[in-house]
Parts: sequence; structure tokens; C-alpha cells
Amino acid sequence: MPAAVSIQGLTKKYLDVFNKSEITAVDNLEIDVEEGEIFGFLGRNGAGKTTTIKMLLGLIFPTSGTATVLGHPLGDTATKTQTSYLPENPYFYENMTGWDVMDFYAKLFHITEPARSKRVKECLEDVHLDPKAWQRPLHGYSKGMLQRIGIAQALINDPKLLFLDEPTSGLDPIAHAELREIIVNVGKRGKTVFLSSHQLPDVELVCSRVAIIHQGKLLTTGTINELTAGEKVEIRAEGKLNGDLEKIKSIADIVEVNDTHIRIPSADERNVTDILDIIRSAKATIIAVMPHRRTLEEVFVDTVLKEGGN
Repeated sequence: MPAAVSIQGLTKKYLDVFNKSEITAVDNLEIDVEEGEIFGFLGRNGAGKTTTIKMLLGLIFPTSGTATVLGHPLGDTATKTQTSYLPENPYFYENMTGWDVMDFYAKLFHITEPARSKRVKECLEDVHLDPKAWQRPLHGYSKGMLQRIGIAQALINDPKLLFLDEPTSGLDPIAHAELREIIVNVGKRGKTVFLSSHQLPDVELVCSRVAIIHQGKLLTTGTINELTAGEKVEIRAEGKLNGDLEKIKSIADIVEVNDTHIRIPSADERNVTDILDIIRSAKATIIAVMPHRRTLEEVFVDTVLKEGGN
């Protein structure tokens, strides 16, 4: 199965007319996004995320390199009806109602009645927008309601691939969680979601794989499990270790003993097998072996700082 998005050496440079210098916004990017996955695209402000998305959408042209979207080269009109885009700050005509906005976008895709009204209704229901708001002007909508309309219009053409740029930014906690659930439900339908976001806990919950870029360069990519896997393991046991306690202390940094309860909070994963063998030989009972995991936020900060990010 071909990748939904395949990026090979994609580079975008701009001319800084004031300083008479060249700025590299995206630098030799190499990424593959498989069909049907929710892919997280992470980076600080100015890292090149939005520039990359706009190149993939054919809104701007790369300086060098290439990419394919749904098997077609950049700018190919065949992909236009199968992709959609929600920018970070979408603009809608505020005097239009939610229904009218959706009807407008449906007409752009040449969806005719009665299928158009049915599709508008389906999309508004998919994003859980209160039906009482469908006929209200957008200037009375909250930030969360506007984001729902934004995702709904991105779904109107039933796309195979969605590009979402900061879809949960600035939302209250409840709206935040609801929008996150909507994105998960979109992925469950087999659609590919290319998600650019600063909300790392959201990305960790909804994405299968992520890429981290900094100053236009790809720093790392992988599954959430691969990137968050830690190198320390907590071991809990119960029983008397007697003389074997010193053996464990010689290979574990910390060993906590309270009566018959033994806790080794941060054993190096390379020593786990040896520690478990010692516990078993002492006839003690192993209660738990729990790998430590890092959060995606910790992974992101560590990765960017190693690159020299400020």
C-alpha cells in the first residue's frame, strides 16, 4: 500500500529582502505517512510545520525536493477533491450561519441537492455541534464551536487525507477533550490525519506515530511507544533477601526494604534479568516489573534541546 504522504528531500527557502540573506524554512525533509494513520507533526513556533503543510497542499512551491500526496505529485489537481485542510486560524464569514457556511463549502465541491443538505447535516452531527446553533450567525459562536465548524467543513468532501493545523489550540478543557475525540473518530473511519499541534498530551493520546522537526530539519520520527520507552524499570518483590540484598545493591542504584517489602525504583533495564534471578534464588516473590515511560513532552524537550534549541 503506497504512503498517503511521502516526502523526499523537501526544502523551502525564502529571500530576506531586508537582510539580503536566504532563510531556510524547511530543510531536506524526509517523512512517510501511511494510509489510515493519525500522524503527529511536532515542532516549535517557526519550525517549518505550516510551511510543510502548505507545500503538500500545493499552496506554495518547494525550492527543491519532492513529495507525493495520495500517490500524486505536489500540485496535482487529482488530489484536491480527496484532501482537506483546517488552518490554525480559519476565517469564516461571521454573518453566515453554521449551516450556510457548510452549504457554501459543499457547493464548492459541486455537491448537489438533495445530497448536499444530507451531507451538511451529517458533518455537523459528526462534530457534535448543537443543532440549536446550526441556524445562528457565526459571530455568536464560541472558539470551540468555530473549531467544530472548521473540522466539519474539512469533512464536507469526505476526504481521504486531512491536514489539521493546531485544531485544539485555545480551547477550554471540555471542548479540548471533545475535539480530540472527534479527531480519533475521524481516524477510526480509515482516514489519514496529518496533525500539527503544540498540545503534546493530545498528540500522545491520538497519534500512532510522530515526527519532530526543528528549524526545518527532521530530528526524529517513530511510534509513540518507541519514543516514550524509558531505560529504567521499577521492580517490587516480597520476601527475605538476607545476604542477597548486597548482591542487588551492587547492581541497583536504590533498593528500598521495609520489613518483607522490597522496592527497586529505577533499575537499569540491562540489569533487570540479573536482579530478578537474585530475587528468585532467595525464594522471594516478584510482585511487579514496571518499565518507566517518558511523556511525549519530555521526549520533545530532550530532542530539541539536544539539537541546540532555545
